[in-house]
Amino acid sequence: QVQLVESGGGSVQAGGSLRLSCAASGYTVSTAFMGWFRQAAGKEREGVARIVPSGVTWYADSVKGRFTISRDNAKNKVYLQMNSLKPEDTGMYYCTGLQGLTWRTTTPWGQGTQVTVSS
Repeated sequence: QVQLVESGGGSVQAGGSLRLSCAASGYTVSTAFMGWFRQAAGKEREGVARIVPSGVTWYADSVKGRFTISRDNAKNKVYLQMNSLKPEDTGMYYCTGLQGLTWRTTTPWGQGTQVTVSS
């Protein structure tokens, strides 16, 4: 059974940092295309970062230069380091497996982890 569990969210002031973790079970992140999504209240879910099996990463323009996606193959985890946080980064964050270089998901959505950034 595939399960991805997100953690590490919290409340921070603008300019602060958080590191989100995604622990995978029943799924090997080292050979998968993995992504982080976020969903702000009243808005659609959007992809913000992606990492492919080779390690190449991609970021949405809104987070480029501030967020870093990485993975630990030994721990079967994916991370999202978020620096210089802004109030507009507030939302629920989810990790998921992706279908190649698309944003189509291949794993069930987890419960997510809430990030709240105050000004």
